[in-house]
Amino acid sequence: MPYTDPPADPPAEAQAATPLRHRLSTRIISLSLAVLLVVLGMISGTLWLSWKLEGAGAAINDAGSLRMRANRVAIELTLAHAQRGNALAMQVQALDGTLAQLRRGNPSRPLFLPDEPAIHAQLARVTQDWHTRLRPIAMAGTDSTAPARYIAALPGFVAQADTLVGMIEHDSASKTDLLRLSQTALALMACVGTVAVIYLLYLWIILPVLRLQDGLRRMAAREFSLRLPVETRDEFGTLSEGFNRMAGELQGLYRDLEARVAQKTAELERQNRDLETLYDIAAFLNQASDADTMARGFLARVMRQFDAEGGSVRVLDPRHGRMHLLASAGLPAALAEAASCAATDACHCGEATREAVVTIADLRGLHRAGDPDGAPCARNGFRALAAFRIESQRGATGVFALHFRSPRALPASDRQLLETLGQHLGTALEHLRLSATARQLAVVEERNLVAQGLHDSIAQGLNYLNLQVQLLDAAVARDDLAESREIVPMLRHGVEESYQDVRELLNNFRSRLGGGELRPAVEDTVARFRRQCRTEATLTIDEHADGIGAGGRPLAPEQQLQVLFILQEALSNVRKHALAAHVTVALSHGRDFRLVVEDDGEGFDPAELATRADAHIGLNIMRERAARLDAQLHVQAAPGRGVRIELVLPRHAPQTTETQP
Repeated sequence: MPYTDPPADPPAEAQAATPLRHRLSTRIISLSLAVLLVVLGMISGTLWLSWKLEGAGAAINDAGSLRMRANRVAIELTLAHAQRGNALAMQVQALDGTLAQLRRGNPSRPLFLPDEPAIHAQLARVTQDWHTRLRPIAMAGTDSTAPARYIAALPGFVAQADTLVGMIEHDSASKTDLLRLSQTALALMACVGTVAVIYLLYLWIILPVLRLQDGLRRMAAREFSLRLPVETRDEFGTLSEGFNRMAGELQGLYRDLEARVAQKTAELERQNRDLETLYDIAAFLNQASDADTMARGFLARVMRQFDAEGGSVRVLDPRHGRMHLLASAGLPAALAEAASCAATDACHCGEATREAVVTIADLRGLHRAGDPDGAPCARNGFRALAAFRIESQRGATGVFALHFRSPRALPASDRQLLETLGQHLGTALEHLRLSATARQLAVVEERNLVAQGLHDSIAQGLNYLNLQVQLLDAAVARDDLAESREIVPMLRHGVEESYQDVRELLNNFRSRLGGGELRPAVEDTVARFRRQCRTEATLTIDEHADGIGAGGRPLAPEQQLQVLFILQEALSNVRKHALAAHVTVALSHGRDFRLVVEDDGEGFDPAELATRADAHIGLNIMRERAARLDAQLHVQAAPGRGVRIELVLPRHAPQTTETQP
């Protein structure tokens, strides 16, 4: 049977409970009761016919026995004269009883005459003939003519009895035919009823089940437009309606699911594109070396991603309330350099420094205060604008804008991505600024160290040479040759010492160390000290002082370099000022890193040195380097007892990653 397409939502009355008269169970029970009643009726009819036939058979026997009893009465009547009167009376009584039983019937045997009036009339004639003719003769007593008269009347009675028997037999034969016919009809009805019941059960049960089964199979194949016909109001009709409702709901859900899957797929694709864009621009910003290159590359990538015809990147000057153009693309020169686009309060881009995001889908007809001719972008052929703030931890640092020659509205996702890109650009520009500031500080710091080194070594040597030159000039003016000869060796010694100081400074500033190079560098420094002066030097290094940090963590190369500079400065002070006979250098790297430089020279008074205006600059340099390491520098000195300098680098000290000599 073909499928139809009823409405997805069935009427409200179809959704209600199935009425009792329309239920399938009512049909089946009604059919079963009807069949049962018909079968019981036919069985009852056959039983009734059988019962009637059985009673008629007994009636035939009794009616047939009337002839025999009448003949016995004749015999007994003939013999009555031979003193057998009692037997005659018994026979007469038996015949009377048979007639009475035929007339009354006996259901217990069973025995009864058919309900035909003719048969009962014939029985009445037989009874009347017996009572009017034969029985009086039989009861005549000693009348000698009684046997003859009885025998003469007997054939008529027998003929009437035969007629009665024949009529009963004919009626029994018709009932027998009717019984056979009813049995045949019962068998035929059983066959037809079986076929009818099977057909009805097929229509009522099997066919709806097959439809539901096929519907479920097609529904499993995602044929959600399928609808089953609702032809009945029974349970299967309710199931079909429920199936159709389920199919409609599944169809709607699947349609919504497909739309949602498509939406999620598109959203994931957009997010992937956004992530690729974000990654590409972030990677570029991390590689750019200067602000101009960074701004141009950033602008080119953003314009390509969002199909913009123009763009600009401007940095903010909050002191003067202006924006300076850093990079532009696709903009006319007049627009890029326009004064109205440089003031933060005179253009839409300037508003982005305060509002973070400014998007204008259509610039036509848009007028700003003080600009009756419309926005500068609109006058240059652009119809849409999107400006985003460039910000870092310091706040707004600039703005970048995208210009479109056709009206365009950016969705929220694109605005969020561009806002994020503005934050990345701001962070990258801030990183460049901080890097430049760090380099400037490093240069200033390096110059300070160079100045301190020059002042502590070469400047003092040059001052000494200047004094000797003045003395030599005075001696020459006096023509004092002896004094001049004494001054010249001092000048030569001062020049040689200044030369050594210069070489030592050059070596210090050229020193670079890698992991594990501290020990050989210390050994080279001590060996050079031995060559430069007569002071005996002893170097003690434990087995772990090769750059390996406490707990297995090595010192960073920058830390090793600062330690080496402190050692060089300490040995330089010993060579220049201590007048020591012996100096000891000890390195140990247990829980903390330690460097100890101790001499037996003249020493000094720390309190007196602190009050001098020309305090020893070498100690200040060592303290600054120790502070840069987050280390502790201990100086112990006393006049005539030498100097002990101890550098302690705790285990928890951070490892610097910035190379500063």
